[in-house]
Amino acid sequence: MVDSRKRVVKQPGALDTRWCDATLIRPIAQALSALPERPTQIAVALSGGADSAMLALHAAAYARSANIVLHCLHIHHGLQAPASGWRDHVHDLAHKLGLPCHSHRVQVDLGAGKGMEAAARDARYQAFSVMAQQIGVQYILLGHHRDDQAETVILRLLRGSGPTGLAAMAPLSHRLGNSYVRPWLDVDRARILQQAKVFQQATGWAPVHDPTNHSDDYTRGAVRERLTPALNERWPGWQAALTRHARQSAQASSVLDEVAASDFSGLEPNDDAQSFSLALWRLLTPARQALVLRWWLAQAGLGMPSDAKLQELMRQLRGLHALGHDRQLTMLHAGVQICCVRGRVALMANHPIMAKNIQG
Repeated sequence: MVDSRKRVVKQPGALDTRWCDATLIRPIAQALSALPERPTQIAVALSGGADSAMLALHAAAYARSANIVLHCLHIHHGLQAPASGWRDHVHDLAHKLGLPCHSHRVQVDLGAGKGMEAAARDARYQAFSVMAQQIGVQYILLGHHRDDQAETVILRLLRGSGPTGLAAMAPLSHRLGNSYVRPWLDVDRARILQQAKVFQQATGWAPVHDPTNHSDDYTRGAVRERLTPALNERWPGWQAALTRHARQSAQASSVLDEVAASDFSGLEPNDDAQSFSLALWRLLTPARQALVLRWWLAQAGLGMPSDAKLQELMRQLRGLHALGHDRQLTMLHAGVQICCVRGRVALMANHPIMAKNIQG
C-alpha cells in the first residue's frame, strides 16, 4: 500500500563537485552510457544511509555534466520510530544537492509467509514502480556495492540457489516495469564510507544509521555480524573474490539461458510461450529438461521452485502418458497452476476453465 505523500525541494542548493570522488563518478557514467537508450531523466533510491547518499551525490555530479535530470526517491517503511526523521534528513540532503526529492510511505505486508526483509523489499519495489511512473522515470540507480554483492553470494550459497542464483545482483535488472542500475558493484564500501566522511566534514550532513543493517535478527545482518569479521581476518579481500565469482556465474547463466531458449523453441511452444509439447520435452536429457523448466518459469515472471518441487514436477511429467490421456497433472506454483492437458504442459491461472484454450 503506497501513500501519495511527497515533497519536492524548491530553491535548491548548489552542488559543489569538490565533495566528489572522480573514481566514484566514473562507474556511474559507464553504467548509464551502456544503457540501450540515453535517458533524459533518471532517479536514485535514497534511504539516507552512506551508500545511497554518496550515490546521490556522485550521480548528481554526472547528471549535471550530462544534462540529465536526477530525482531522489525515498521510501518510508514505517517499521522504526526514527523513520520519519530519516525522511526529513533525506530531503535536506536533496536540497543541498539541488535535486527534486519524492517520498512515499508504504505498508509492509507480512502475508504469504514472507519474512520481514522480503516483505519490506517487495513493498519498496512496488513503491518505486508507482513513483517512477508518476514522474516519468524508467531507470533507477541503486547503491549496492562490492560488499553487498559478496554477502548476496554467501546468502545464495546458503539457500542452495544453484549456479544461476550465484550470479547474485545484476548491474542492470528489470522489475515491475522499471530498470534498476547498480553501478557500484565493483566498488568497496570502505571507499564509499571515506567519501561520506569527507562530505560530512565539508557540509555537516551525516548519513543515517539503520540498526537493522547489523541486527542479528535479520539474515543479512547476521552475515555481517557473524561471518564477515571472521572472513576479513582469515581471508582479506574475500569480497573481491566472491564478486568475481558472481560475474563469472552471470556469464555462465547467460550461456545456459541461450541453451534453454533454443531447447524450448524446439518444444512446439504456443504463441505466448505458455505451453509446450510434453513428448518433445521428454526427448531432452534430464539436465536440459530441468533447465528448460526453470527458463520457462522465469520467462513467465515466476519465482524459481525449490529443488525438491522441481524434481517432483519432473517426476510427474515423466510419469504421464505421452498424450496426457491417462491422467492430468496439476501442480500449484507461485499462484498459477502447472498443468498437462492433451499432451501440452501449460501455465494457467484457472486450470478447469482455461484448459480448453490450450493450443496443441
